[in-house]
Amino acid sequence: LSLAVNVSPHQFRRADFAASVTEAVRDFRVPANALIVEITENAMLDGIDLVIARLRDLKALGVAVSVDDFGTGYSSLYYLKNLPLDEIKIDQSYIRDLLDDANDAAIVESIIAIARNLKLRTVAEGVETAIQAETLRALGCNVHQGYHYSRPLPLDEFEAFARL
Repeated sequence: LSLAVNVSPHQFRRADFAASVTEAVRDFRVPANALIVEITENAMLDGIDLVIARLRDLKALGVAVSVDDFGTGYSSLYYLKNLPLDEIKIDQSYIRDLLDDANDAAIVESIIAIARNLKLRTVAEGVETAIQAETLRALGCNVHQGYHYSRPLPLDEFEAFARL
């Protein structure tokens, strides 16, 4: 299992960000390679040099980096090409109407193709039905999250669910 943690643009910009991640990994005894730090596209707007430095610090720790809610902010192919990323999370707004809206289907298919060609993993957010999951698998996106799999759970219920 991996643990994905959303990070706000404010947290990401802090000078001690990598040190705080290092400390959390140590204090909670989480293997760094099991941690995924999720940043939004908006976190990347404040200066590419700072973003690259922060991401390189995380990568040096062994932490994976994901762009969360991809396609809802300032989606620049420059970022995908030049930043040390591991994963793109396709925003649920595209998944919701994937089966009924040709434009959403085209966008999802294009994001998956770009990610595959850049050797990035894709995660589909907001998967609520089996047919959405099947369609995404057919397009090459095999990692999903959403109510089709589980609603948010309290810790004890999640632990039982994870053991299945």
